[in-house]
This record gives sequence, structure tokens and C-alpha cells, in this order.
Amino acid sequence: MQTIHTFGKQDPNKSYIKRPAVYAVVFNETMKNAAVVQTDGGKCFLLGGGLEGEETHIECLKREAIEELGLEIEIKQYIGYAERYFFSTKEYTDYLSQGYFYRCELGKKICEPLEEDHHLIWMEIEEVQKKLFHEHQSWAVKTALELSRQNDK
Repeated sequence: MQTIHTFGKQDPNKSYIKRPAVYAVVFNETMKNAAVVQTDGGKCFLLGGGLEGEETHIECLKREAIEELGLEIEIKQYIGYAERYFFSTKEYTDYLSQGYFYRCELGKKICEPLEEDHHLIWMEIEEVQKKLFHEHQSWAVKTALELSRQNDK
């Protein structure tokens, strides 16, 4: 049974909407930089997002890669599951983000991004850890690095 890593604090007096989502952790060849999606508002996230309908994790990641970056994506390895309690100031809603994380590689460009306010940036790992908006996404980057180092041994 896998360990559930939980971030944020659950307020027992609030109801949370569960939001299952799938995210990609992408490193450059030297493993010193990670791909981050930055919004026009300056917030940084991992590539990915909420599952729609009955789609699989792979279908979700492929759809999100096209929507956010206009790129193909290749899924390499499952990293793990983590969740985060948070309040969305954009939607004024309390959420429990249920994140499934995968190590991925970006592929070729197939179209212009559909979400014009999302931009791919490459950031040093230390900076990624500080700038990602969601703590469970920072956990996934750290865990993916540890798994990659173990696989290299």
C-alpha cells in the first residue's frame, strides 16, 4: 500500500471538493532544470490538471500537454500520489487536490497552446521547489529526483 503524503491543513468545519488531477515532472537532460508552466499572473505549476470524465491518467496528461503547451508527451514512470488541502481564491472554493504524478518527457510541437496564458519555462530545481504554487507538486519534483538517482545506481 502506498503512503499518502498530505499537504495543507484540513479544517474539520469545511467541506472540500475532491479534485483528482494528473501532473508531469519533466527534467532536462542534465537533471538540473525542470519544466514549469507559468501563468500570466506569475504562478508556477507542473504541467497537468484535472481528470475529465472517464479519461485515464495517460489521456489526461496528453490532453493537458496539448492544451497548455501544444506538445506531445511521453510518460516514463509513476512517481506517486500526494494531496493538498487549499482554498482557491480564483473560484472561492475549498479543494482537496488529489495529485497523481508521473515522470515524463516532452515531445514535438503539434500545435499552438490552447491556453494562451500558460507558458513553458525551464527552472533550476532549487528554484522550482520554492516557486511551485502547490506543495504536493514540490514534493513530486523532489521524489522524482530521488527515484532517478536510485535508477542510475
